[in-house]
Amino acid sequence: MGQLYGETDPQTTEWIDGVLAKKIEICASDQSPEKHWVMFDGPVDALWIESMNTVLDDNKKLCLNSGQIIPLTERMTIMFEVEDLEVASPATVSRCGMVYMEPVALGTECLYASWYNTFPPTFNMSDKLIPKIKETVAKYNSVLLEFVRKNLYEPVVTMDNNLCQSFCKILDCYFSGYYDDEARTVEKIEIENFEDMIESLFVYASVWSFGCTTNLEGRNKFDVKIRESMKGFEGLPPDTGLVYDF
Repeated sequence: MGQLYGETDPQTTEWIDGVLAKKIEICASDQSPEKHWVMFDGPVDALWIESMNTVLDDNKKLCLNSGQIIPLTERMTIMFEVEDLEVASPATVSRCGMVYMEPVALGTECLYASWYNTFPPTFNMSDKLIPKIKETVAKYNSVLLEFVRKNLYEPVVTMDNNLCQSFCKILDCYFSGYYDDEARTVEKIEIENFEDMIESLFVYASVWSFGCTTNLEGRNKFDVKIRESMKGFEGLPPDTGLVYDF
């Protein structure tokens, strides 16, 4: 509570501002027309959340034990991203506008849209590379995810977003070598050569993200499905084993 709102030092009797009080004071004193957001992303605790009631109701004022009162401006919004409201009283809940969102409702497109913004700047040297990446995502992502959910058993259940993030992180390992640094400058020919590798890397990443959480029977089914998705691709693995072997 003291670290959040502020407290009196028992030795010096001096008031020490808390993190929340300081942030709200900074936002309230800023005269710019921009919107100010104060975000809470931790679990709700019965003690500190009840002290927010004067902030959340029509008064919109943060009252501190020091006697200081900080009014919120019209440009300020306080948002809580919480897992549950088990310890919050009805008074607190009634003061907040609630939006309940299941992870599945978020979808995966926003994750990929964000991921595209993290690509090395050198990818822009090719007019075809980034469009090819987006095209390959569209080719494999929804088809394989739907297949996993409808046809495969997972000993440990996963969410679509987790699998997509794993897929992106695997590919990021291969993208990391295409950043310019003090030691080397990436040439355009390297980016053009990388275009030919993209679908092979996507298949590899798909196998070890979308297809790796199932059991042995599921891996056999996934092997058949991903081979169907790869029709027309020259890098099709041999029929002597599963795609996991290559």
